[in-house]
Amino acid sequence: MQTKLAKWSVFLMALLTTLSYAQEDKSKRPSPPATAKCDLPGAGSITVDYSSPRAKGRKIFGEVVPYGEPWRTGANEATTFVTTADVMVGGKHVPAGKYTIFTVPNKAEWVLIVSKKTGEWGTNYPGPENDLARIEMKASALPAAAENFTIAFDKTSGGCTLRIDWETTRASVEIGKM
Repeated sequence: MQTKLAKWSVFLMALLTTLSYAQEDKSKRPSPPATAKCDLPGAGSITVDYSSPRAKGRKIFGEVVPYGEPWRTGANEATTFVTTADVMVGGKHVPAGKYTIFTVPNKAEWVLIVSKKTGEWGTNYPGPENDLARIEMKASALPAAAENFTIAFDKTSGGCTLRIDWETTRASVEIGKM
């Protein structure tokens, strides 16, 4: 009888632990979730879901995030890029669908990687064989340091400018409808 009770106790504890993780309040994470959205002219939209780490006094680009290497572009789960319409990102065709994005930061310019592989945790770049496109991004200095990693869209006449801001750097690329 005690053996059955012990087994049920272990099962119940495991179940409760699993349920508590499933219901975790992600907004309380050190890198909380965030969303950026662009409504395209006519019809369609782009949504980017990511986690927003904080600089916390650290030197980010060139140290925490090395130059010249694929970076997860955020924290926690992989950053997703979902477009409901075919778009041109920096002159490259991206069909409607769900993708994971990575970036390769450099001092003068960045590269945006649109990966066909989705659903992974954010740390490991799945490799160039999964790339849909590699797109040059413009890098520039921010007028003031940004503590929170931010992905946002600025509306343009033909679509949006995707911008990534953190520390003292902005990387950006134009996105328009096909």
